[in-house]
Amino acid sequence: MKVSGCTFIRNAQILGYPFLESIRSILPIVDEFVIVVGQSEDDTLQILRDLHEPKIRIIETVWNDHMRVKGYVYGQQKMIAQFACTGDWIFYLEADEVVHENDLPQIQASMQQHLHDERVEALLFDYLHFYGNANTYLWSPGWYRRAPRIIKASVRSYAPDGLFWLVLASNKHGRYPNAAHTGATIYHYGWVRSEAQMNLKASWVEKYWNKRNAAIDYREMDARILREFNGTHPAVVQDWLPVAAGLFETNPAYRPTRKQQKHGWMLHLERWFGLELSKKHYRLIRPAKR
Repeated sequence: MKVSGCTFIRNAQILGYPFLESIRSILPIVDEFVIVVGQSEDDTLQILRDLHEPKIRIIETVWNDHMRVKGYVYGQQKMIAQFACTGDWIFYLEADEVVHENDLPQIQASMQQHLHDERVEALLFDYLHFYGNANTYLWSPGWYRRAPRIIKASVRSYAPDGLFWLVLASNKHGRYPNAAHTGATIYHYGWVRSEAQMNLKASWVEKYWNKRNAAIDYREMDARILREFNGTHPAVVQDWLPVAAGLFETNPAYRPTRKQQKHGWMLHLERWFGLELSKKHYRLIRPAKR
């Protein structure tokens, strides 16, 4: 079994991504790691070259600034990375996503278990979306709780905006991949960066979505969806995480948006009826009965 890791990044240093931590978190279980590096205004490319890591293969690109519809340029860059992979499995990580070292054996076992299972096209992870500090994560149907991050190279797939995959079951129609659960978790740290870095990112990428982004203020958030994290963070990210104590404090006068109010009602429905109403970019495949 050969496993490829891949990602795409641009200006990762100046925008505060834990990109080195992300890459290092899965290096022990991949045979190669393809990194598509967009032309940057910082030292991202040189930092990667200076790693002198034999598993890493760098592809340099220039983003097409005319691709301004719904983040399609992200899908393009992700596909450049994916199509350069040579493994049986392709493990895609975004530059603010990190895997815990304790989960690596389970992920390897899941890939081995499903390698020849034709029902399974992708592998699924739980998600922890940290917010404001490393002690706080978001729990809401508005923030996806599971997502595929590993897909078989043999599956005819593409990513329309980088976030998720579509499988081409025919030449005209795409569907979400059939995915089995790894039992592992992705630690998502994008919203732990400073507000300045998040606002800089928002201003730089908004043209690719053809919209204006409102200024980001971490305190302007619905406090009802904040949960305290009592676990351990991956070892590779410990030195990157900003020091903070306790649950992140939001503005007590903040009034949730209409969408957040809808998500609040969905949370009630989940509790009352044992549902799980977050967006699912996959079709869950249950383990085969023995």
